[in-house]
Amino acid sequence: MRDPRLQGLYAVTDGRLVGEPLLAAVQAALVGGVRIVQYRDKTGEIHRRQDEAARLVKLCHERGALLLINDDSELALAVGADGVHLGQRDTPLSVAREQLGPDKLIGVSCNNRLDRALAAQQAGADYVAFGRFFASTTKPDAPPAELALIEQARQQLDLPLAAIGGITPDNAPQLHTAGADMLAVVNALFSQDDIETAARRLSRCFD
Repeated sequence: MRDPRLQGLYAVTDGRLVGEPLLAAVQAALVGGVRIVQYRDKTGEIHRRQDEAARLVKLCHERGALLLINDDSELALAVGADGVHLGQRDTPLSVAREQLGPDKLIGVSCNNRLDRALAAQQAGADYVAFGRFFASTTKPDAPPAELALIEQARQQLDLPLAAIGGITPDNAPQLHTAGADMLAVVNALFSQDDIETAARRLSRCFD
């Protein structure tokens, strides 16, 4: 069953932001209309990551938004996050589901591969993500995806779809029109001087 919460602007945190700058940036993004936040921090700083994740859960839930953790089921459980997001080299979906139980959300990156998305759906994913669709500064070497991939996925999958990679206010509407339920962004939010205004501009295609 499609989770109605899995739609709208989806912010992936910038690993260069830590501590209070991170909290302030996410707060501004939420005020601007972000509905899902993925906490992505690949460092080994366990105590800082747990503190930040716990504070982000509180912040997101106060505004009715979801907080997902990038590839760390133990952290997600420890802080009461809503679930995890898994990349292709991360924890297998079956392992994450066993750790998290049936009620937590699990999203899976599928790059530009519809077959991976179909397999993820069969394995019990709650949503899948495709990209990069445009030139990306976060992952410039990621394999490119065509807009037609979203259209094909919309026809063949029952899951919510996320699009990522170089999304801006100018190109966001075409991805949403093609069938993307969520638009995942990093630099289009967290590299901007006014994060709240950037979020509002990106969210307009969902109005």
